[in-house]
Amino acid sequence: MKMSYFETKKGRIELIPMIDVMFFLLIFFMILTLRMIPDQGLGLALPQASRAKTLPRPQVLISLTANGAIHVQGQVVRRAALAQLLARKAGGRRPDVTIAASKALPFQDFVAVMNIARKAGVANIGIAAHRS
Repeated sequence: MKMSYFETKKGRIELIPMIDVMFFLLIFFMILTLRMIPDQGLGLALPQASRAKTLPRPQVLISLTANGAIHVQGQVVRRAALAQLLARKAGGRRPDVTIAASKALPFQDFVAVMNIARKAGVANIGIAAHRS
């Protein structure tokens, strides 16, 4: 049976390409949302520096309070467990770390944490400060 010129076929909506596009959009917005969630930090009185520059977002943020407590992404951590935690967070890679220390923290405590991070194989250490 031949179709004449005036006979039309019914249009069909292809669902598989539409499902592919919807999954792509879902994954895109999930990744975008995860990038927008900031790390929880502490209210520290950071030192000021006139030459401070903005660094890329670190993989690990270490906050040091005036009383010497170490906070890593919302968890209080002891010095002995810090190296193990950094090694776990790295997952075989050399992580980038930013240390935010209170002004009132003794310098020796700050250096001790930097030393622990270096021994754990941290690639880059950034020091948080406010621009003056």
